[in-house]
Amino acid sequence: MSESNSLYQTLGGEAMLRQMVERFYDLMELEPEFAGIRHMHPPSTEGSRDKLFCFLSGWMGGPDLYVERYGHPRLRARHLPYAIGTSERDQWLRAMAWAMDDVGVEESLRLRLMESFYQSADWMRNKAD
Repeated sequence: MSESNSLYQTLGGEAMLRQMVERFYDLMELEPEFAGIRHMHPPSTEGSRDKLFCFLSGWMGGPDLYVERYGHPRLRARHLPYAIGTSERDQWLRAMAWAMDDVGVEESLRLRLMESFYQSADWMRNKAD
């Protein structure tokens, strides 16, 4: 990735980010190992899919869609109502790693994103294990 390219551009922009988010939620709905985090979502994941796409767009240096539509992300505050421990963190990370692999995110970018995702996901933990 060059210094002039954002993560969003390096990933492949809107289309690739949308594919990644869709695959992430598809895996969450299909794979029993993600039942813990699936249970935290409403019956329909359409709104969640859109919010994650919008958030990641801005977070990766693309259009700041989340802020435009929903205001400041307040990421930790928005997740406090959900009991998130190590298991939930690891389920989220595993589903995202699998989604990135399935849609063909280049390995060095996957590793870079996973480092950042780990920091954010670990910060979301709010229950003792």
